[in-house]
Amino acid sequence: MFEKLIRKRINLKMFRNLILFFGLIVFTFWFIFKDQDINELFNILKSVNIIYVFLGIFLMLFYYFIESYNIRCLLIALGDKKISIFSGLKYTLIGFFFSAITPAATGGQPIEVYYMTKDKIKGANATMALLIQLCGFQISTLFLGLICAILNPSLLQNGLIWFFVLGFTINSIALAVMLICVFSKKLSKKITNLLLKLLKKLKVKDLDVKKLKIQNAIEQYDDSSKFIKEHIFEFIKAVCRVFIQIIIYYSIPFCVYKAFGLNTFSLLEVFAMQAVLYTTVSGLPLPGSIGVSETIFLKIFGIAFGVKLLNGAMLLSRGISFYIYVVISMIVVIINSIKSKNIYGDIDSNIKDIDIEINKIKEEK
Repeated sequence: MFEKLIRKRINLKMFRNLILFFGLIVFTFWFIFKDQDINELFNILKSVNIIYVFLGIFLMLFYYFIESYNIRCLLIALGDKKISIFSGLKYTLIGFFFSAITPAATGGQPIEVYYMTKDKIKGANATMALLIQLCGFQISTLFLGLICAILNPSLLQNGLIWFFVLGFTINSIALAVMLICVFSKKLSKKITNLLLKLLKKLKVKDLDVKKLKIQNAIEQYDDSSKFIKEHIFEFIKAVCRVFIQIIIYYSIPFCVYKAFGLNTFSLLEVFAMQAVLYTTVSGLPLPGSIGVSETIFLKIFGIAFGVKLLNGAMLLSRGISFYIYVVISMIVVIINSIKSKNIYGDIDSNIKDIDIEINKIKEEK
């Protein structure tokens, strides 16, 4: 009974997220292009240099390959079995899809861990590898975003500075919480107790389940702390690989810029625009930052592309770096779901274990 209820909730949640995701896409593009001559937009897109478009698509694929390679290296360092780069790419794309359709990208990592455990990778190692990847991602995003904003203050005019400060603050808090959980067990327990008290006052449902999940997460963070202290060089190498990954991602708008035959701005200037844009929107709790990313792009990149090309540039840039890979990753998810036949089969025992733990907690009360 409990297993069926969990499955029903997961399916319902996924369906709601997909409806929200596609609803945001439709509204965003209707709002942006409602006054645009569609024929003119298509003519502009037809005029682009296709070589630079394919270069941008390749860079985005390379971005995912680096992430899969990073996860592979971390799993090997953790003593788990070697996985192929293509297996790592499968996990990465599946994680990207579920991150894209869930608020604040919360759904990606749990699904990645699930698919890794299906392939006989230890759940603790999978979680730790993804946690280190996420820490590196947050560090890279904040560092590059702050440096580019300081060196290019003109990008934050017309009120954009407040959006940047908000995005930077949210990302900083997320990173601080992760680092506290990793390196300070006492402080993380205090934060956990405060969070549980708040949830209790708010009369949140299934509080026992949430408490168990938080306690398990704290234990995993503690294991991560031990690994990082014992393998600090591996941690530094992982963060450096994420830096390379982010640099590649921030270079994609320059491919779009060159695709339109523009030459006024340098690679570093366009790179800075994207760094500020991503730092601003990445922490906001919207699926794929849809709506916000497109709007802020129009504000920041307006000086580079000009009024005539701006909408087309935004569509092309977001298409290369997001929408194309949403479709690709969705296909990967469908194929893997068909191959696995029963997407929930391997986690039934885990669900039963949780049910047993919940009953123990109730008995103790």
